[in-house]
Amino acid sequence: MEKDIAIEVKDLTKVYKLYDKPMDRLKDSLGLLRGKKYREHLALNKVNLTIRKGETVGIIGTNGSGKSTILKIITGVLSPTEGEVNVDGHISALLELGAGFNMEYNGIDNIYLNGMMIGFSEEEITKRLDAILEFADIGDYVYQPVKTYSSGMFVRLAFAVAINIDPEILIVDEALSVGDVFFQAKCYHKFEEFKEQGKTILFVSHDLSSISKYCDRAVLLNQGVMLGEGTPKKMIDIYKQVLVGQYPLPKAEGENLLDDEEIRAAAAKAADGKGGKADASGAGDGKNGKEGSKARKDSENPDTLEYGDGAAVIEDFFVTDTSGTTTNSIIKGTEFTVHMKVRFNRDVAAPIFAFTFKNIMGIEITGTNSMVEKAFLEPAKAGQVKDISFTQKMNLQGGEYLLSFGVTGFEQDNFTVYHRLYDALNVTVVSDKNTVGYYDMESKCVVTDAE
Repeated sequence: MEKDIAIEVKDLTKVYKLYDKPMDRLKDSLGLLRGKKYREHLALNKVNLTIRKGETVGIIGTNGSGKSTILKIITGVLSPTEGEVNVDGHISALLELGAGFNMEYNGIDNIYLNGMMIGFSEEEITKRLDAILEFADIGDYVYQPVKTYSSGMFVRLAFAVAINIDPEILIVDEALSVGDVFFQAKCYHKFEEFKEQGKTILFVSHDLSSISKYCDRAVLLNQGVMLGEGTPKKMIDIYKQVLVGQYPLPKAEGENLLDDEEIRAAAAKAADGKGGKADASGAGDGKNGKEGSKARKDSENPDTLEYGDGAAVIEDFFVTDTSGTTTNSIIKGTEFTVHMKVRFNRDVAAPIFAFTFKNIMGIEITGTNSMVEKAFLEPAKAGQVKDISFTQKMNLQGGEYLLSFGVTGFEQDNFTVYHRLYDALNVTVVSDKNTVGYYDMESKCVVTDAE
């Protein structure tokens, strides 16, 4: 293994045996089971992954995709069925908080117990004890049996033990958002501190904003197969296709990567070829005609991620400013309108029209839809064309944003995507006053002499 590699996973496969009866499991473990009385579940299928030292890598995927399984194999909790894992560096893992705690022991005893299980000596734990107690912040309860703790105190202590063991590699499984809001802020601050120190971090999360914010790279798993790896933004966009069952599959067993051309080709095919992205020929040019068309063309993304079942197609999309002129530049503090033109290729009982703003890191900042706004809750017939507009005040900070569009709905209680265009349009917010964060609260500051 190369010196700059922290974790190397080669052809990793994990198969679970699922028994109908507990007795069959016991007999099999003793070698007494006659015949195959179990079903095999392939949790991981020939996964390959390389994580370099100092990288922060996130793993995303639906429930049952193998995310937790791969972390447990890397940390040594589980053994692989096939393949190998090589790790260079001391690991601290936040998998199942509190695993290994003795409920009869008090908090102090459990700190030493857990620390020794991780591989630290009593002297090393003693050096870290004050930092652990300060981080957990549960007061004198630390001297009481753990079985008397509330669930919040329990996870605070467990997290404090794991996070204050100084690791070279930190592995986290959905454990950053524990406790109250103040403790969560402390957890994220510690996470950022580790990242700044150049430690290797591997974590699983359903919080896509955290994946976008912290990760250098993201890995997408689905049903034990590695669908792809790449920038967080790219993998999150594909993950959203996975969630609605509209995504391209790997071409062969063990083939992990999907390239951009395959994704775009599959997305275009899913859109049914009936419309697709708007062309900039003049439709929806607002008051500006040719100038509006040029503004639209310059701001459209040639690599827009596009998919859907084709029941409805977004034929046109653009933004107008307060004067009704088509533009991709909006002055902060002014009104603007997001426009969509949608053609229906078959009857849709209750279509939902939506738009979303993301920053250039892929973090969703804001957005809304017609159902939330209670603006259109009627059926649409095949052949109908609808113009949709959302008008609001621009309060985002000055900078560059990506605008996405969508038409979705529910069919027999199943969420269905008819057409989505991710990161279709670039919008620039022009501002001479930026405050902290993503948007301006429009605060009014008054200073007077104290009496």
